[in-house]
Amino acid sequence: MNDYPKPPFPKQQQSMPGVTGLMNPVPDHGETTYRGSDKLAGKRAVITGADSGIGRAVALAFAREGADVLLSYLDEHHDATETQRLVVDAGRKAILCPGDIQHADHCRRLIDQAVDQLGGIDILVNNAARQASFQEIGEISDEEWELTFRVNVHAMFYLTKAAVPHMRPGSSIINTTSINADKPNPSLLAYATTKGAIQNFTAGLAQLLASKGIRVNAVAPGPIWTPLIPSTLPDDSVMHFGEQVPMQRPGQPAELATTYVMLADPLSSYVSGATIAVTGGKPML
Repeated sequence: MNDYPKPPFPKQQQSMPGVTGLMNPVPDHGETTYRGSDKLAGKRAVITGADSGIGRAVALAFAREGADVLLSYLDEHHDATETQRLVVDAGRKAILCPGDIQHADHCRRLIDQAVDQLGGIDILVNNAARQASFQEIGEISDEEWELTFRVNVHAMFYLTKAAVPHMRPGSSIINTTSINADKPNPSLLAYATTKGAIQNFTAGLAQLLASKGIRVNAVAPGPIWTPLIPSTLPDDSVMHFGEQVPMQRPGQPAELATTYVMLADPLSSYVSGATIAVTGGKPML
């Protein structure tokens, strides 16, 4: 078992959306530890929020399992280029696709690019998220509320709707929800509300697409050490991030990667409509 760092962590405020290299400690994405076994050989995957954090860990794991990937991200070019390097070093194709997924047209272009450059889509990972912290409901502007839903929920709908016609039986859609879907943090009201919507969307979509042979599942992370944390939470929350779960530390992105691989693996052919909690021992309910 890895001896991952526990809080307290140094003060380290960043501007949104955050940069991996400025984090202390630097997150582990599985760079030196993940070993693939061709579980996803020949698959083509689209991953949003793939520049850093969970998205980078998933991209790395998928590549080492034999998948080519399209890496969707906003504008974090330095982090995205590093993720691309990790995928290429694993011997797989990595397509960079920057842009804002809150816009339906960009989502459709992203899927078209995956079809054109990867030859199709077998796996869609809806992982990108907007998060911001507020102590009072009056502090949340209409624009912030709407933006959170556009990025976290609407984009997932646009991408899925565009991808499904290109997905064959045996394909997999994996949505990143959160422990906040069941245990909402009041200071993350908009974010937590969208995560509940994602969990519900997953359950309904799994039923809708079952006849097409497309599986739909969700991963519900607990506190995970990614650039989102120092760029969206107050100093004290960052310093003590992860103390609230039984393992008394945040999870590392690498610790989620195997869950996404399992859900994408064709051998998981009877797993659909599920939410897999990766929460350091804290129950979802």
